[in-house]
Amino acid sequence: MHEIQTVGVGMELERFFAAARLRASDYGEHYVALWDGLEQASTGGKRVRPALVLAAFTGLGGTDLALATPVAVSFELLHTAFVIHDDVIDQDLARRGVANIAGTFAERALAHGAGAQADAWAATAAILAGDLALSEAHRALAMLPVELKLRGRLLDLLDRAVFVSAAGELADVTNTASKHPLSVDLVVKTLEQKTAVYSFEAPLQAGAILAGASAESIGALGAFGRLIGVAFQLTDDILGVFGDPELTGKSVLTDLREGKQTALIAHAGTTGAWAGLAPFIGKADLTETEADAVRAGLRDCGALQAATALAADHADRAVAALDTPAIPVPLRDLLTTLAGTAVNRSR
Repeated sequence: MHEIQTVGVGMELERFFAAARLRASDYGEHYVALWDGLEQASTGGKRVRPALVLAAFTGLGGTDLALATPVAVSFELLHTAFVIHDDVIDQDLARRGVANIAGTFAERALAHGAGAQADAWAATAAILAGDLALSEAHRALAMLPVELKLRGRLLDLLDRAVFVSAAGELADVTNTASKHPLSVDLVVKTLEQKTAVYSFEAPLQAGAILAGASAESIGALGAFGRLIGVAFQLTDDILGVFGDPELTGKSVLTDLREGKQTALIAHAGTTGAWAGLAPFIGKADLTETEADAVRAGLRDCGALQAATALAADHADRAVAALDTPAIPVPLRDLLTTLAGTAVNRSR
């Protein structure tokens, strides 16, 4: 998906960051460094969200890519903001083995003789960078040269994505306080709120709205986006425990140590194996050997199979939601392929 005409998105982002760095130079070297870090945070990703905006736009008859590109940029910056803030919430100083904004500014504090303030530098820089990206995501839509009603619909879509995602992020953190595994339904609801709405549903619907698509088309893409977003995140959570860190760039210990409430844990909690697994879920100093034992337990009790099947079921239902004349065949085929890659992946 990320290969779909996202060159223009990259160029637009380059222009934006070049102008921002020039403005930032009036406010000192640290602020320029902040913008350098923000630009780095926005590059190197798969750019799935901009690709979805453009796929829906062109797939439903849109032709003016100069108009669609700022909308695609808006959703990429929204994602950048959420990733940066997510790292603050998780107290991570690196992403995929590379220092993130917080990590860079922690190192910067040490280099400037402010080692005692390294944590404050890290959190401050990351929070501000996320805020700046979020602000520009809204501005990109607010400045779109379209009629007021259309601009309002797009801004409402972005507003809902932010509103719902914040609820999901809060739930993802507060759920870990539960002394018992959550239900599978509650886990799925949290995934839908935290990831599916802003990453899949909203970008697809934004592209469709900009193309002047019918309400049926917009509704079908929304249903697809919610379902495939959950399928994607279910797979992500499986990889967070059973994946290859060399491919995912993520530790397979973190989720277990944090006691993250995933579909794996939800299913295990309904089985007789839970009593043996419970002491290790949320164990901050969980060892590799203990994690291997947990993984074996999750396999044996059927949790891995159940979570994998749940992801596949959501992907199948997502594809079924596209089975309407309101979605042109080329777009349907493209999104069906996406559905397959969302669950059949190793990273």
